[in-house]
Amino acid sequence: MKIAIIGGGVAGASVAINLHKLGLEPTLFEKKSALIAGPPACHLHAGGNLYPDINDAQRKQLLKESIEFLRFYPQAIEKRPTLLTVPKHIPIDIYELIQRTKKLAIYYKELIDKDPANRVLGDPQEYFMTFSKDEILSLRGKTPKKAPLTPQEWLIPFANEVDIDRLKFPIILVQEYGINIFRLSAIAELLLQEADVRYETSVVNVKKSGDGFIVISKNNNETKEEQFDFLINAAGFESGIIDDFLGYFRERLVEFKAAYIAKYHSNYPYPEMIFHGIRGTENGMAQFTPYPAGYYQLHGMRKDITLFEDGVAKSEPPSSQPKLSQKYIEFIEKGFDPKLALKRTKKAIWYVGRYIPPFAQAKPTTTPLFGAQQVPGSDLSLRTAEVSFEGDRYVRCEIVKVSSIFTMADAIIGKLIKLQALPSTAQGIRIEGELLDEKSIDSLAQEIAQKRGYPHQMAKLLIPYIGKESLHAAL
Repeated sequence: MKIAIIGGGVAGASVAINLHKLGLEPTLFEKKSALIAGPPACHLHAGGNLYPDINDAQRKQLLKESIEFLRFYPQAIEKRPTLLTVPKHIPIDIYELIQRTKKLAIYYKELIDKDPANRVLGDPQEYFMTFSKDEILSLRGKTPKKAPLTPQEWLIPFANEVDIDRLKFPIILVQEYGINIFRLSAIAELLLQEADVRYETSVVNVKKSGDGFIVISKNNNETKEEQFDFLINAAGFESGIIDDFLGYFRERLVEFKAAYIAKYHSNYPYPEMIFHGIRGTENGMAQFTPYPAGYYQLHGMRKDITLFEDGVAKSEPPSSQPKLSQKYIEFIEKGFDPKLALKRTKKAIWYVGRYIPPFAQAKPTTTPLFGAQQVPGSDLSLRTAEVSFEGDRYVRCEIVKVSSIFTMADAIIGKLIKLQALPSTAQGIRIEGELLDEKSIDSLAQEIAQKRGYPHQMAKLLIPYIGKESLHAAL
């Protein structure tokens, strides 16, 4: 069976890797020169801890999917803990968050009981810990560690630098790990070296042809028509364009967002720090994500920092493609406006600096991480979605968070089994990640970062990868 995948983002690339490992030979079309070059992903979202407003079912689903993602891409994961805090002026109940996180710890243990290989976030009893104000104050004045070995050692920079009088207590330390998008891109490219990947190739039309499809693609000035039996639409925020080619309508939203990069000291590693807020208001969440060499990624979930006043577009019948403002399309295709990036980065530094006063001295850069994200349906708060189908031979990849890719892949494999392209034994197979040479990942990831205009150091890990079965002692 001939299978086409349109889009080489995390969804398309991961499906291609899975199908390739199952013995199929999909053709992957990617209009850029590299894979996974779309909107940034910086978290596993192992339990939806950054989203106090989502329900427990979504939180459990994100935890399960994050474990699957970590097992498949272990060398792309930044294994450092995350601090969850609630500022005093934010109407979020910290004790309710703790109770919900307890439920996740129980569910995590259930997943380990079903499959011991799921134990990738440390012991279930240590999935999260809480700390009182007195416990934090007892750490104040201690010297931060170059390589933290305990939860308390991870908390020393927090105790020394954060204005804890602005926060509710207790605070939560959770095993919410990071995703290094540059390493993820490098790993995908290395795993698909032997596959049929068409880089710098745009799909300009798709037509129905019998039970299959004709895909018309363009590379430079060469246009090519090819027949396929099965079509996977993984075109991300442009998925509606492929739907429109085929006359399918699918309600969806597209949101443009940006995170900003600042330079600060690199004397010791920080945990990630989350200061919860109310999305889209002037009191939106503030997020401080550490990278190597003193680079920090900043989110401020308000419309003058990460979000944009006109950054959300909705599909309108008969078209499935939301009409995002042209200026954001140009940002995606040509690069972010440096003046706007500088302005918003300074605002992000100020916003995070309200909670971490020394960070107010950080230096802005003009290299934000940005992109557009699709959300199926009309609920912008949706965090768990995977696929939808039109018949048996056309599937849309509709992931909202990168961790959903393997639930999505399972659904696609189910369809291919029905079409007898795969044996029934392929259903439910969990393909483990293939460990690659660290030097090869590191070299390619740094090359990818530089080509995209980011400091090459951001392609490294704070906590070096030292083996699939190894967890940092702090965890």
